[in-house]
Amino acid sequence: MANQAHIKEWQDRAESLKPLNLKQIEGPLGELDAHLTLRSYIVGYTLTDADTTVWKTLRANRVANAYIKQGLMVNLSRWFSFIEATAQPTVDLPTRSGKEEGKKEGASYDIGLPDTEKGVVTRFPPEPSGYLHIGHAKAALLNDYFAHEKYKGTMILRFDDTNPTNEKQEFQDSILKDCELLGVKPDRITYTSDYFEDLHKRAVQMIKDGNAYADDTLQEKMQQERLNKIESVHRNDSIEDNLARFEEMKTGSEEGKRWSIRAKLDMSSNNGAMRDPVIYRCNPSTHHRTGDTWKIYPTYDFACPIVDSVEGITHALRTTEYNDRDAQYQWFLKTLNLRHVYNWNFSRMNFIKTFLSKRKLTKVVADGKVWGWDDPRMPTVRGIRRRGMTIPALRDYILQTGPSKNINLMDWHAFWATNKKFIDPVAARYTAVDATNKVTCKVIGAPEAARTDDKPVHAKNAELGTKKVVYSKTIIMDQEDARSFADDEEITLMNWGNAIVRKKTYSLNPLNLVKSEGDKMVTELELELHLQGDVKKTEKKVTWLSTDQELVPVTLYKFDYLISKDKLEDDDVLEEVLNKVTEVKTEVLADCNVAALKEDDIMQFDRKGFYRIDKAFKHGESAIAFQIPTGKGDS
Repeated sequence: MANQAHIKEWQDRAESLKPLNLKQIEGPLGELDAHLTLRSYIVGYTLTDADTTVWKTLRANRVANAYIKQGLMVNLSRWFSFIEATAQPTVDLPTRSGKEEGKKEGASYDIGLPDTEKGVVTRFPPEPSGYLHIGHAKAALLNDYFAHEKYKGTMILRFDDTNPTNEKQEFQDSILKDCELLGVKPDRITYTSDYFEDLHKRAVQMIKDGNAYADDTLQEKMQQERLNKIESVHRNDSIEDNLARFEEMKTGSEEGKRWSIRAKLDMSSNNGAMRDPVIYRCNPSTHHRTGDTWKIYPTYDFACPIVDSVEGITHALRTTEYNDRDAQYQWFLKTLNLRHVYNWNFSRMNFIKTFLSKRKLTKVVADGKVWGWDDPRMPTVRGIRRRGMTIPALRDYILQTGPSKNINLMDWHAFWATNKKFIDPVAARYTAVDATNKVTCKVIGAPEAARTDDKPVHAKNAELGTKKVVYSKTIIMDQEDARSFADDEEITLMNWGNAIVRKKTYSLNPLNLVKSEGDKMVTELELELHLQGDVKKTEKKVTWLSTDQELVPVTLYKFDYLISKDKLEDDDVLEEVLNKVTEVKTEVLADCNVAALKEDDIMQFDRKGFYRIDKAFKHGESAIAFQIPTGKGDS
């Protein structure tokens, strides 16, 4: 019902956008532009009457329409173009009923969280030991959605900084930045390290109460004993001995490092998580926040339920891999007489040919298999953004999958197809020709002196402006196109018109081993313009570039999956399933307009695909562009 009220609010606010006076509407337009920062829709995560009412109002106001086309308000212009391109045929959508609110198409958010009427407080607890990956993004967005959109509650971002060996300030800063990019706005930022003193006291109390003990069993043996339900030889040691060993652990000595503290649950349980888990370890490493104050650190399983309860978390939402640990979680709350917290689990976001294990991701970075955590082949938020995924599309896709418990191995195609819906209406179109084996064409009937015309940079979105198209007697085109032409065939030169192929010249290099006519290398073409020809009747529409302009060198990258298997099994050796070649580079020459593109710009090279500019062109240095998958059989 809250979303319904917001829809009504924006429908009412649309009235302020009706005056045909820029001074009167400039303020409301600015408010709308600010509201649309990191949003694809005005209310919620799908099209509602708020979007259609405001869009219709702006569309009908010639003053507002002209102002938006200037692109001075970036968020508003993006939203307006997106709605116009994708939603105009369905602008008469009825307002959703209260029953339907809180749902995404294909996903139900009515999951029956208990006691929500008493208030909802969720948390997102990443460990600062790596960059956020797409699985973390889902957890962050779902916790944010239930706290802020569904129930108007509170969300805490808590850094689970309990392992100083792997944690860095760099990772912490990157997580904060990525959450900001995702539009996740926590009400509070906390740290498990803020509670180290409290956690230590509770561990001591558990030992005194006979609910925990010190154990020096070697890790491999402990794993086997837990697997076989065998109690540790130290399980029934005296409280005094256990406290003394815990004190020794606090010194970080060699003796202390031998020991850990285990909770005394139920070694006969069929649930492995209940078989005396470790709750404290000795680690002399320097902590990035607390320095050398502590030599002992709590495990996630111990710290999480305690801090959740202390911080007022009402619902702990986490992935289904924690199902078996829910009983353990509740045991800690009950044993320590802490306030109750509800558990709710949702499926992890798993993709084919992808691994999300932080250990494996760290390894491919450390081994130099990728450029870093933001490599476009990495499933990190930074990586997929660098490859060209937009944040609104990422949010939309994740929230469409919803909080289902069903565990599926997802295909990347739908992921990137969602992104295409967002970028296609607003990506400017340019032209590029492969620099290798490019073909020079003489154009009969072309102007004697080169002519430059302004053409729409996007045929279906005039608001994006224009580009320079140069026409001259000498042009270049791709070898593949030139080889496909038959003598006297009529073709279409895109953005120009029809032409007839009058002459083809082939390479005379005797070292060229030609197996067939189609394998010959074309070195030159002679085309005769036939501008009165019907472009609808030609089979081949080809891209080209005039040589009478400053052509821009660009290196295009196309990426493949890091691994060859759809799903990694536990016994797979990562090095054996890594693809040996995961990037292909192509050198091209692009039209003069590309020189003005900036890093992060998303555009399309006609007939080659969508690209994100990773490095802008500088004189003497090629631009670098990464191909963006679109869901049509690409990686």
